[in-house]
Amino acid sequence: MSAGGAEEDIPLGERKTVTDFCYLLDKSKQLFNGLRDLPQYGHKQWQSYFGRTFDVYTKLWKFQQQHRQVLDNRYGLKRWQIGEIASKIGQLYYHYYLRTSETSYLNEAFSFYSAIRQRSYYSQVSKEDRPELVVKKLRYYARYIVVCLLLNKMDLVKELVKDLSDEIEDYTHRFNTEDQLEWNLVLQEVAAFIEADPVMVLNDDNAVVITSNRLAEGGVPQLEQGMIVGQLTLADALIIGNCNNQVKFSELTIDMFRMLQALEREPVNLATQMNKPGTLESSEKPTKRENPHKYLLYKPTFSQLYTFLSASFKELPANSVLLIYLSATGIFPTGRSDYEGPYDFGGVLTNSNRDVLNGETVHKRNQSHKEMHCLHPGDLYPFTRKPLFVIVDSSNSVAYKNFTNLFGQPLVCLLSPTAYPKSMQDQSQRGSLFTLFLYNPLMAFLHTCGLSSMRRGLWDKCQDYLRKVYRDVGQLITRARSIDQAFLQFFGDEFLRLLLIRFVFCSATLRLHKIFRETRNYPETYPQLPKEDTIENPLVQKHILELASMLDVQNLFFNSTIDDY
Repeated sequence: MSAGGAEEDIPLGERKTVTDFCYLLDKSKQLFNGLRDLPQYGHKQWQSYFGRTFDVYTKLWKFQQQHRQVLDNRYGLKRWQIGEIASKIGQLYYHYYLRTSETSYLNEAFSFYSAIRQRSYYSQVSKEDRPELVVKKLRYYARYIVVCLLLNKMDLVKELVKDLSDEIEDYTHRFNTEDQLEWNLVLQEVAAFIEADPVMVLNDDNAVVITSNRLAEGGVPQLEQGMIVGQLTLADALIIGNCNNQVKFSELTIDMFRMLQALEREPVNLATQMNKPGTLESSEKPTKRENPHKYLLYKPTFSQLYTFLSASFKELPANSVLLIYLSATGIFPTGRSDYEGPYDFGGVLTNSNRDVLNGETVHKRNQSHKEMHCLHPGDLYPFTRKPLFVIVDSSNSVAYKNFTNLFGQPLVCLLSPTAYPKSMQDQSQRGSLFTLFLYNPLMAFLHTCGLSSMRRGLWDKCQDYLRKVYRDVGQLITRARSIDQAFLQFFGDEFLRLLLIRFVFCSATLRLHKIFRETRNYPETYPQLPKEDTIENPLVQKHILELASMLDVQNLFFNSTIDDY
């Protein structure tokens, strides 16, 4: 029978089903590919396109569910093709999370990725002699791992890494491919990433307890009645990672990974999970955007960084704050000039595809010229026309001490130590101690004391004690008479309040610690905090010594202050 005759044997309704499915499949692929062309910055340009893409994928997903039998018989629908649709929906939700910073969409991405594995959609791929299909499966695993890392599902990450390792071994054994080294590098990166935390919390069975460090309900000290603080809200954040040799996975360094969680609330499940994938109706959206919007920039060039910074600045709502977090290699000035201005202290590295050799910039210019691939303090001056909160974690963070507040808007810079004692330097690949304090102060405190594991009961007890410390530090900041008003302007926002409190705790801890003896071992701020009211306050020092006593490490701290208090 001719092909035409075979086609005529198919009932009209079934033929229409196949035609409709092919149309939806082509349309979905076309829209999905078009996502790459959307601008990565700006809040508005992409939303309608994302909405259309979600709508088509929702129809496609429901359609294949309702007509599975016909599509199996007449179209030859394979399970890996269903997996591919589910994987694309998972990617859509993940990218929607990246665009909106709404952690709820991570749960949605997880539900689709999880279903693919539970229902073994990709299990038959290995029977087909098509390496490109196996690569789709490997990429699915890599994306699933990223989502699990962001949701702190570390036990599942370890399972997925083992699965991925087996799949890569099978793939490289069956096909003589050129990308074997790349996939092995992916495995090495994720293995290093999950080992990056310097302290393990253990339960009674010696199993590792996973602790989340996003902002939980009641996780930040409340403002007391009568506290005079600003009404500013953190609306936008640029999280920039450009450290040489730091653990990374999927364009996220460990410092970026930690800071992005410090700027998010605990995720909640959206009311409708698997039954209505991606419809994004108004009832599904949270009533207000709980988290500040974030841009994650891994090793950006100067022009990329400035483009995103300008977009954030332009779209910043009234009474809002822009936060810039810089975790980057320091760039130091090459010569001395008579006039020391905002371009004479160096800054932090921006990426360049040339002139960088083993992390050290090759200087081919006249010594009087400034470093070009560097974000100088002066580069941020135009953006101080609006409230700006800057965190610099770098070996040249002190360059940003030389700010001038030209426009009278609230401006604060939190600056990391520029050097650490030898015992701490060895750990720098696993992330910066300063960022660790801003993300998980108790883990950072234990790390400075050389403790690598702790029982769950004692961990919880110390966390309870830290809540009391935070409350007292918060009161000291708001009651300090000589404090710069910029700190109080930012103190009304919960995320910024917690960062400021954790900064004071970090600074006070390192000043009391016996191995942190040099001035460059201590963090600094612009403008300066009044030391006697905050980082050198006897009450804060007493709390730190009490915490050290609970951990039986008081011998590591100078404790004459406890007698004076």
